[in-house]
Amino acid sequence: MAGKNPRGQGGACYNAAAMTERTDPALETMNSDLPTEPTALPDRVSPPPAAPHEGEPAGDPGFIHIRRSHLYVALIPLAFVAGLAAGYLAWGRAAATAVVAAADPGAPQRFDVSVDDDPALGPSNAAVTIVEFSDFNCPYCRKFHLETFPDLMAAYPDQIRFVYRDFPITSAESTIAAQAANCAGRQGKYWEFHDALFTGTLGLGRQAYEGYAGELGLDVTALAACLDSGDELEEVQSDARAASQLGVSGTPTFFVNGLPLVGAQPMAQFSQLIEAELAR
Repeated sequence: MAGKNPRGQGGACYNAAAMTERTDPALETMNSDLPTEPTALPDRVSPPPAAPHEGEPAGDPGFIHIRRSHLYVALIPLAFVAGLAAGYLAWGRAAATAVVAAADPGAPQRFDVSVDDDPALGPSNAAVTIVEFSDFNCPYCRKFHLETFPDLMAAYPDQIRFVYRDFPITSAESTIAAQAANCAGRQGKYWEFHDALFTGTLGLGRQAYEGYAGELGLDVTALAACLDSGDELEEVQSDARAASQLGVSGTPTFFVNGLPLVGAQPMAQFSQLIEAELAR
C-alpha cells in the first residue's frame, strides 16, 4: 500500500485534534524528502476536538507543518543518503506492502512495528506493547508525556510495555536532543533524562543537556564526549527511517500492538485500545 503521505508534504507535530494545519514561521525551511515516499498510514482513531494547548493562541488547530527541506538536514546527512537511497526505496516499499497484504481488509490495519533495542518500560512479556515515535522539541509530545504518560503507566503497570523511538522532525536540535538522551542511557539514566527534556526547565541546547546531566548525577564530561563523538546519531537516524517506512508523518504517533494512534490523545483513547487488546 505504498502511496503519498496522507497529510501532504513533510512531518508535523500533532495535537489530539490535528485535523488541519498551519505554517509556523519558527519552523521554516525544514523537512526534506526522505529516500522514499512513506506508506499511507490510516488513523486508527479519529481524534475528537480538543482545547488549544496551554500557552498557545486561541483557535490554534494544533498542527505544525514541517517543510521537507529541514528534515533532510536534521536526519539524513548528505554522505549518508548517497549509499542508502536505492536499497531503502525497494526494501521499504516491499516491507510495507507485505504487511498490508497480510491484513484482513475488514479489520483495522495492524502494522508490524519493531521495538528495536530502544528504551522500554514495563515487562518484556506484557500483553500490550506501545511504540511511540516522538520528538523532544514537539510541544504535543511534551503534552502527552506530562499529562497522559504517567497515568497510562500507573493504570497498566503489568499489562503494557512502552517503547520510545526517535522521530526528530521539528528541528535540527531535536536530533541532538535525541542523541543526548541516548548518551544518558549509556550511563543508565535514559528515562530520567527523557523526563527532564520533556519537563523542559532548562530548554534544549548543549548547555541544557549538560545541566540536566549534572542535576541527574551523571558524568557530564562523559555525556559531552558522547555527544561530540556522534556515536548515537545512527541510532536516531535508524528510528527515523523505521518511522518513515511505516508511513509516520508526524509526532507523536503511537502503535498499540501495531494499531496506529496519532496525536497527543487523552487517556480514554489509549484505554479503549488497551482494553480491547487485553480482551482478545
